[in-house]
Amino acid sequence: MKSMGTLEDILDNIGCGICVSSLEDGSILFTNEKFRRFFRTNIPQKDMEQMLEGTGIKSGTGEIYVAAEKKWFDVHRTEIVWVDGKNVALSTVYDITENKKYQQRIEKQANNDFLTGLYNRMRCEADMEQYIKQSKKEDGEGALLYMDLDDFKHINDGLGHQYGDVLLKAISHSLQRIVGIESNCYRMGGDEFIIVVTHTKYWMLGKILEEILEIFSKPWFLKGADYYCTASMGIVRFPADGDNVQELIKKADMALFEAKKSGKNQYAFYGDGLESGSFKRLDLEKNMRNATMNACNEFEVYYQPIVDVSRPGNPCTGAEALIRWNCENLGFISPAEFIPLAEYLGLINPIGDYVLKKACSSCKYWNDTGHPEYKVNVNLSVVQLLRNDVAERIQTILQETQMNPKNLTLEVTESLAINDMTRMKQVLGKIKELGVRVALDDFGTGYSSLNHIREMPIDVIKIDKCFIDDLGKEPFEEAFVRLVCELASTIGMHVCVEGVENKQQFDILEKMQIQMIQGFYFDKPMPEAEFEKKYL
Repeated sequence: MKSMGTLEDILDNIGCGICVSSLEDGSILFTNEKFRRFFRTNIPQKDMEQMLEGTGIKSGTGEIYVAAEKKWFDVHRTEIVWVDGKNVALSTVYDITENKKYQQRIEKQANNDFLTGLYNRMRCEADMEQYIKQSKKEDGEGALLYMDLDDFKHINDGLGHQYGDVLLKAISHSLQRIVGIESNCYRMGGDEFIIVVTHTKYWMLGKILEEILEIFSKPWFLKGADYYCTASMGIVRFPADGDNVQELIKKADMALFEAKKSGKNQYAFYGDGLESGSFKRLDLEKNMRNATMNACNEFEVYYQPIVDVSRPGNPCTGAEALIRWNCENLGFISPAEFIPLAEYLGLINPIGDYVLKKACSSCKYWNDTGHPEYKVNVNLSVVQLLRNDVAERIQTILQETQMNPKNLTLEVTESLAINDMTRMKQVLGKIKELGVRVALDDFGTGYSSLNHIREMPIDVIKIDKCFIDDLGKEPFEEAFVRLVCELASTIGMHVCVEGVENKQQFDILEKMQIQMIQGFYFDKPMPEAEFEKKYL
């Protein structure tokens, strides 16, 4: 008895739990003190043996998780002959809970985005490989949605990165609440996300897309006010569109660009037609980068005359500067084709600076050669306006060209005001402090409201061409133009009408309180030399 007691004392003081169980009926024959401390909850003998056998092997090593104890254990099982001569199972048990928690933390850091908690790019690529294999094995179809926020830079720059982070977390949580994609949302970086609809949930794709768009149809409450931030998505099907992760992501990105180009806040599916278009886009991108790095020398500034119809003879009063690209390798590229790509790639800033400087230099020359009243209009894109130093850049160009600031009119689109009127008022206010005039371009096509016109520090309202096309045919167009003219006159603003192409349109407009008109009826956009030959 003393020797047995000594053996038990030894077994009670070693660093692992020990359990001996019968191979015949599973009954537990012996446990040491460590083992009993490991399993303080009252686990029935039968369940204990089943738990130990849960490693899936009769002899060897395995891991078990005991939910009642909330602990992980490493179990080593082997068959031995017990003191009474029977064959038994000897299980040695080690508590590996802390190691397991550390491992889980490391895995989470490796697989999860630290800000939103969503899975990251690395986890996305690993999961996609498995989803592709499963869909092929079961002859199913899945979908990969590549999502990019349309107006995130506006909010991030306007409110600060702190609120940008708040928005990203709110969007992430909203996506995870959509049935069918709860655990298949990934943040790829910045404001880009990937959502995977597996082959078992593919029948829900239409509903999932509806719910994603519904999320972005409502404003987000940030810094005490509502802000809109929409999203565009490119969608590929797997394995139909590809069975390689990188190939699928590339094709989804192509579809995403098409959605952006089509007006944002929508989705586009990848199609065979995009493949050839993607090569053209890559050519455009490569050549555009080269052109911007080479002092923008392939870009040309054309000028479309603006006439003053309030004065006798409808004299030219200046021009709007319009960018054109005559690519050395690809030939003449339409602005409708390259400007969205320039904005998407972030290249619109150097191109925009080039246009502004060139236009200011030209106007300075016109003013010095007998036309001190000539003004030049230059468009500012959303991307340019969102730069924190936009006013300083304009001031630098004015100083370099020595142009009179009052002869520069910067055109901004009215849709800029919808998300952050306060920021736009501040930015445009700084620009006006330079002595520069501001025009509200494309009026009537965006989020028009009389309140916006009243609040924004603008000098000119430019009525979009779409309201001029049916002038004389549809009563609404004439009533709209007349209303805008009367409003502008009341609050001391000028009106410029774009897209006037025929005498009927001009005759109707001439009877209204309009000062400036531009359009093919008077002249088309033309190179600088041609404009100067005709109007200087």
